[in-house]
Amino acid sequence: MKIKHNKYKNTGILFELLVRKITADTLSSGNSKAATLVKKYFTKSELANENKLYQTINQSISLSEGKAESVLSTVLDLSRKLDKEALSKEKYNLIREIKENFDMNDFFGAKIKNYKLLASTYVLLESHTNKKFANPESIITSKITILEHITSNPDTKMSLSPLVEELMSLDKGTRALTYKIMLEKYNEKFDGLSKEQKEVLKEYINSATDAPKLKEFLNSKFKSISTTLKENVDKIEEPALKIKIQEVINLISPILETRKLKDDHLVALLQYLDLSNEIVAV
Repeated sequence: MKIKHNKYKNTGILFELLVRKITADTLSSGNSKAATLVKKYFTKSELANENKLYQTINQSISLSEGKAESVLSTVLDLSRKLDKEALSKEKYNLIREIKENFDMNDFFGAKIKNYKLLASTYVLLESHTNKKFANPESIITSKITILEHITSNPDTKMSLSPLVEELMSLDKGTRALTYKIMLEKYNEKFDGLSKEQKEVLKEYINSATDAPKLKEFLNSKFKSISTTLKENVDKIEEPALKIKIQEVINLISPILETRKLKDDHLVALLQYLDLSNEIVAV
């Protein structure tokens, strides 16, 4: 029987989407049903144990072929020790609660950066724990995908903020504290994030795996700030502040023209939002 990937039963994908939901919920309301579900189903459970196997593969990179094979064989050995009956029951109950609390199309519609890797992990784990699934082609393809991930260097083609990279790779309890991590990082640069800055961070996370959409979002914000600064610069009487505003206007132009996402774009956007709000209040 050919193994078909089922994203609704993929523990790694369920966890990824719940963590993303936690971030979005926390940024917008401060309360999160997703956080309750993560605590309920991914703490001292078979789902938690299986998720550790997904995360082990996901976090293993830049290893030699020998070490990669060792990691994979260890993960497969541990997967056979899972209580399949308990795992199936927990997964069924989790999916039921997801259906009760979220729109399924919206919940599963989010793009996942490492989708192919998680899908391959699902197929390989299923092939080793369910003897009904025995399709050499899908098993081999999945194994190759996983080994290529483990032995390759991290993808550096897309230049994203280190924060976004961190968000895509956080594990265990750290992932549930995504919002706190973000605030801690940026509160070092700001006295306190405004509502608008929090909304920017929220959108930045949601668009992190879609570079064109993220660039479009950043550009729209930079254009809006540039317009505000240009409309208000003449009413500024303080020479130093006026010079600062003009410098920011000049800095925004090359950001709009570049096609490459750079690490400091988000920080610059948050800083410019502060300046924009400051001069509007003058």
